[in-house]
Amino acid sequence: MLSPRIACSLYCRFAESCYISAMHRIEWKISDAPVPYEEALRRMEARVADIRDKDAPELVWLLEHPPLYTAGTSADATDLKDPERFPVYKAGRGGQYTYHGPRQRVAYVMLDLKKRNADIRVFVQDLEDWVIETLAQYQIRGEKRDGRVGVWVDRGHREDKIAAIGVRVRRWVSFHGISVNVDPDLTHYAGIVPCGISEHGVTSLVDLGIPVSMAEFDMELKAAFERIFLKRGIPGSLIS
Repeated sequence: MLSPRIACSLYCRFAESCYISAMHRIEWKISDAPVPYEEALRRMEARVADIRDKDAPELVWLLEHPPLYTAGTSADATDLKDPERFPVYKAGRGGQYTYHGPRQRVAYVMLDLKKRNADIRVFVQDLEDWVIETLAQYQIRGEKRDGRVGVWVDRGHREDKIAAIGVRVRRWVSFHGISVNVDPDLTHYAGIVPCGISEHGVTSLVDLGIPVSMAEFDMELKAAFERIFLKRGIPGSLIS
């Protein structure tokens, strides 16, 4: 059951898209059906070109993929432990191997960084902060780790990764983005060494005892995005 605060939130869930802010011209698109990975790549690349060349609105696209593995530009072939388990795609983003699948919220973020700080390091940090702010609404303490991009949860006896981050920037427009484990099948990670880190595990909101629907999680993501990217207004943030 949704909390009263969430139930009262304005939440557009059209078949394809809605605008979060005419002022910032950032469009939010939600795809309810799983999107094949190659189709997602084509659509992202087309939108990136339109943002740069045709002044199209920036876009945050929320979606899920069918089960698959993606290899970033730093992927080590030995980290693909079971290449026959799921399809494997070269992603073109930074990072190593990761898993995408049902009940994992993927957010592809296509923003014109040239209009802002033009600082990729700050952008990645803001993506991490966005996930951390979202998780805090569920009393989950997400944390950053030096040398380990993503968001981690300290479970006392071990650290588990709950969100992966991998970006690519073309002509100062970002694409790819974040993936947050809401309730994926965590056994699917067994076919890879996630992000090349074998000494830590993976977790999800449901694994941590937080049952949440994807629709509710999307609303928290959108609210946290505004707090981190649009309203924070502190030096070094993406939008200052």
